Amino acid sequence: MGSAGHAAMTSTTTPVSIRRITDDSASDAEDLLAVEEPLEIVVVARARGAQQDRAERRLGITMRTPGHDRELAIGLLFAEGIIAGAADVVAVEEGEGPSGGLVRVALRDEVTVDLGRTERALAVASASCGVCGKASIDVASFAPPAPLARGAPRLAPRVVHGLAARLRGAQPVFGRTGGLHAAALFDASGALADLREDVGRHNAVDKLVGAALLAGKLPDPGAVLMVSGRAGFELVQKALRASIPVMVAVGAPSSLAAELASAHGMTLVGFARDGRFNVYAGRERVAVPGEAAS
Repeated sequence: MGSAGHAAMTSTTTPVSIRRITDDSASDAEDLLAVEEPLEIVVVARARGAQQDRAERRLGITMRTPGHDRELAIGLLFAEGIIAGAADVVAVEEGEGPSGGLVRVALRDEVTVDLGRTERALAVASASCGVCGKASIDVASFAPPAPLARGAPRLAPRVVHGLAARLRGAQPVFGRTGGLHAAALFDASGALADLREDVGRHNAVDKLVGAALLAGKLPDPGAVLMVSGRAGFELVQKALRASIPVMVAVGAPSSLAAELASAHGMTLVGFARDGRFNVYAGRERVAVPGEAAS
């Protein structure tokens, strides 16, 4: 797979002048903010049902934290079913577009793009948008391409308890700004495999999955996905698309996220912090205290 690097150096933080006010004082200071900038995603492919040659097709703009843009684009295309894996991609180029950053992804000749579907799926003007424009959702239609193994991996409670601290300890930009979401992949022992940060929690997961796809590390029947915020429907959908059997969130899941996880045999854990957690689906993968994990 060919790739052209982004010529300009990107920064994930920017300094700003602020006035810090307490109950009894005011002072001028400098703070760091997480950078949020637009990224345009373009694919080079044929339209489904059309006979014309391959052409550039603008899929949308997402607001993201610069960095790992190539992985973000691959992860997003995979999550939306536009590609089945890294093998469908022949080249990725990063550069500057009229609105900011640009990633151009060239697909194999055999891969076609359903323009009507992608116009809906990739209308991602907001980093936190998700599937906000979808009129109806059929939970049964989001089955993982590779079935999840029942009861595996099996996690000890102490492993789940330790994930939030490991996630926070591995977030370099959050430690400086407090303004980024994170997504990380762990194994069943709690060892960190990889982590990505972004202002958008969906982007963080797409970057993480894109990196794993490009490295040939998915599907992984022992993978555990940890996210720094809540577990919404679309994050569970992205994890299922990657055939990840366990998802752990620092915050709360939504009702539809729990329904989706349960329908497809995924383990969904929420409120994993402060020495406790709740298992909302797939409880057979999490041992109870005093029970062996394997």
